[in-house]
Amino acid sequence: MEIPKPMPTLDDPTSDEYWAGCKRHELLIQHCKKCGHQQFPPRQLCTECLSTDLEWVKASGKGRVYSFTVCHQSQHPAFQPEIPYVNAIIRLAEGPRMTSNIVDCNPEDVTCEMPVEIVFEDWTPEVSIPKFKPIK
Repeated sequence: MEIPKPMPTLDDPTSDEYWAGCKRHELLIQHCKKCGHQQFPPRQLCTECLSTDLEWVKASGKGRVYSFTVCHQSQHPAFQPEIPYVNAIIRLAEGPRMTSNIVDCNPEDVTCEMPVEIVFEDWTPEVSIPKFKPIK
């Protein structure tokens, strides 16, 4: 019996545009129209100037591994078949950092500063999860 994976909350007005972008296989981040700061994760205010004048912009989907860990135990039974897997913090080319998984490579080959690009894993017709793979 397959255990369902925990799903993100899709009806949060702070992040609904982000998840809609993921469904289209686009990585969206917030851009402050007042000070130009780009941020992730989504928030209601700019973390630099506290402006509410935020817009969604498409990110390049490229970045570098800032930090990572190889997981040999899963915190949820649905991820047990994927062990070992890599949880990583990705420093996006635009500046913000996001947590994701590194896929399409051996966990032993992941290094800090490794260049990566986004790929999307479709979990359901409504939910696509951003992950990153090495740029070869």
